[in-house]
Amino acid sequence: VGVCKQEMLQKKKNAVLVDGVILNGPIMDSKAGEKFVEEACKIIMEEVIQKADDVTEKVCEWQAPETLKQILDLEMRDTGESHQKLLQLCRDVIQYSVKTGHPRFFNQLYAGIDYYSLVARFITEALNPSVYTYEVSPVFLLVEEAVIKKMIEFIGWEEGDGIFNPGGSVSNMYAMNLARYKFCPEIKEKGLSGLPRLVLFTSEECHYSMKKAASFLGIGTENVYFIKTDERGKMIPEELEKQVQRARKEGSAPFLVCATAGTTVLGAFDPLDKIADICEKHGLWLHVDASWGGSALISKKHRKLLHGIHRADSVAWNPHKMLLAGIQCCAFLVKDNSGLLKKCYSAKAAYLFQQDKFYDVSYDTGDKSIQCSRRPDAFKFWLMWKALGTTGLEERVNRALALARYLVEEIKKREGFQLLLEPEYANVCFWYIPPSLRKMEDGPEFWQKLHQVAPIIKERMVKKGSMMLGYQPHQGKVNFFRQVVISPQVSREDMDFLLDEIELLAKDL
Repeated sequence: VGVCKQEMLQKKKNAVLVDGVILNGPIMDSKAGEKFVEEACKIIMEEVIQKADDVTEKVCEWQAPETLKQILDLEMRDTGESHQKLLQLCRDVIQYSVKTGHPRFFNQLYAGIDYYSLVARFITEALNPSVYTYEVSPVFLLVEEAVIKKMIEFIGWEEGDGIFNPGGSVSNMYAMNLARYKFCPEIKEKGLSGLPRLVLFTSEECHYSMKKAASFLGIGTENVYFIKTDERGKMIPEELEKQVQRARKEGSAPFLVCATAGTTVLGAFDPLDKIADICEKHGLWLHVDASWGGSALISKKHRKLLHGIHRADSVAWNPHKMLLAGIQCCAFLVKDNSGLLKKCYSAKAAYLFQQDKFYDVSYDTGDKSIQCSRRPDAFKFWLMWKALGTTGLEERVNRALALARYLVEEIKKREGFQLLLEPEYANVCFWYIPPSLRKMEDGPEFWQKLHQVAPIIKERMVKKGSMMLGYQPHQGKVNFFRQVVISPQVSREDMDFLLDEIELLAKDL
């Protein structure tokens, strides 16, 4: 204590004051900070990582919003809280958050925990890099280049380009904007005023980000032509051909077709080869939204789902979904290797992308992004890929689809469960019909009552914390469950539990 006091007195004697602020030495207490990080990491290890595969733990500890506000003490104050209070807040945040790494979290198109990508996230969070120039992010720029090159190989292109960005929605926006730039490069300088009415085509089952992108980019949602799908949710090529011809007759300018490889609800894969034929015939950019289904490319057994993807001009692929690379990890990949991405997005900021640097400035890739600050998301995927190898990633895909197939066969055996359709990917869509409705005549009243079943079961499972499973109405069909298998922690027993639990939660309905 005496030594500390002497140091403080010495600092005061040598103090340099500017506007009443002492500028000598750092003001952060590094030792206390390091101790806090150490203790917080211990909590993360004990409460998140070690419990990740424990099915006896709850998926979530449900609290209503107003109750949770009181528990968490969300208010920010003039004075800081003690470390003990902050550590308790860390525990509370973990306790009341949804455990997406839990084997019975089936709610979204991401789940599970990969330890290698998690360590990669710890590293990047600690280093706090931004990936735009080689001088500030040398390792992460080279990693991104290596990962993009390998992903391009799996698509089947001989060359290409790409960028990691925050989500499949942003990838689809990149695609729309890039296709428009290729169609009319003058838009970059002159804007929208001199353009014809641009029209793009996508399926009725496409991701909602296509509408958002059209709105955001000034194309307009009315100029998104939604193409009819078949009973499995796949775009019908003949309908696409009709709509392209219709747009031309109207005097519009078609420029883009977005096909989907793994639709959000049904997990459908559009017939890419036939769609590519139409795009070639009419000179249209073909983008494939493979955010969900792209990871099937890693599997020799299942890559046929994306047959024809090599003919696409651009592809969105999210390794944070089926491959567990950790949110967010999303690549936008382009077949063009002439610098189209950079031409489209470059703003040539002189303070960042100086051309007279002491190294090869081609490694300053930030000017082909719509972002300035950008996270090193490729690193999570790279470290995981290095750890597991391509065969390990392939095993994840194959096992997830095998578990989905097991669940489908179990659904067929059980009274009260009814499949919507035979899945071709990891989305298993089904109704649960409670005993009280099983003898009811098929008609409007039956479907109206069945529509109410899934939301009640969902509420019960969340409040119990036993599992999380998504439901939705879709294309005229009443509420049904959509179960998605992703995590390698999921087992056959979890599939059996899911069906048993639904029966248990709904026995009185």
